[in-house]
Amino acid sequence: MAEASPSPDRDAWRREMMRIGDAGGFYRELGAEHSALHLRGGDTLVVTFENLDHVLDHAADRLPWGFGFVRAQGWSILGLMAHGWTWYRDAAVLDFFDRLRDDGFFDDFRRVVFYGASMGGYAAAAFSAACPGATVIAISPQATLDRETTPWETRYSRAWGRDFRGRYGFAPDGLRAAGRVHLLYDPMAPLDRAHAALFDRPGVTLLRCPMMGHRIASAMQGMGILKPVIEAAIDGRLDPGEFHALLRKRRDLPRYYKEMLALLERRNDPWLTYVFCRHYLSRWRGPRFRAAMNAARATLEAEGRRLPGPAA
Repeated sequence: MAEASPSPDRDAWRREMMRIGDAGGFYRELGAEHSALHLRGGDTLVVTFENLDHVLDHAADRLPWGFGFVRAQGWSILGLMAHGWTWYRDAAVLDFFDRLRDDGFFDDFRRVVFYGASMGGYAAAAFSAACPGATVIAISPQATLDRETTPWETRYSRAWGRDFRGRYGFAPDGLRAAGRVHLLYDPMAPLDRAHAALFDRPGVTLLRCPMMGHRIASAMQGMGILKPVIEAAIDGRLDPGEFHALLRKRRDLPRYYKEMLALLERRNDPWLTYVFCRHYLSRWRGPRFRAAMNAARATLEAEGRRLPGPAA
């Protein structure tokens, strides 16, 4: 398939990235599907991975994830961006990290952190191999999409044809020489739990985020705890106990309740579903929860079971 011509909007974005890179770092295009923006600040470098389409479509400033946050801390940033769902499996990206490693790019920094979520979490773990001793923060990452290793992975079919067996291919192997590794995942999400199990090895701290689904990063952002957690992880202050205390804020997050309802529906437990939906509707409005509560009530009544308290 022929590559589409860049839109005027994308051309303007590229010129802006070049301008920023020229101001104190670099902007490089890595083949047709990826690009990298580096801006030098302090002696902490944060390497991030973002979907370029997401940046162009949704980010107000159209900069890599965390650009403003990282710069506000006085840190340096290297933002890798993918044009589409590539999982960064492109020779140009692999060669780029080889060059950074061989040229001693990472040696100029006292502390290096690789960060990413989902596809970016995969990349953060995989490419951290280029910088032994780096801190890694991976949220809902995939270990690989190789069909022989993860035949149970039913998502992301668009990337199944890419090569996950070469350099930087199996993400857990990329962590062999890493420093601190924080991996956040929802143990109630079967596929994410299966990937997390492949990362479960010495030196990896698995941080469970029950009932937060796959998009943990956006959920934490909605809770107002994403940046404090990331900052603590970068500074080496992230304590599992304090982290889980912060997660209690999910009780005020509607998404948490939606994930819980989906779990109860999978378990086909009308009594708990009824009680849970009644509690939710005492705080918020929600057609889905009312429909689920009414369906559970009908089931209980049909079975001749007593309703647990007055109806909402």
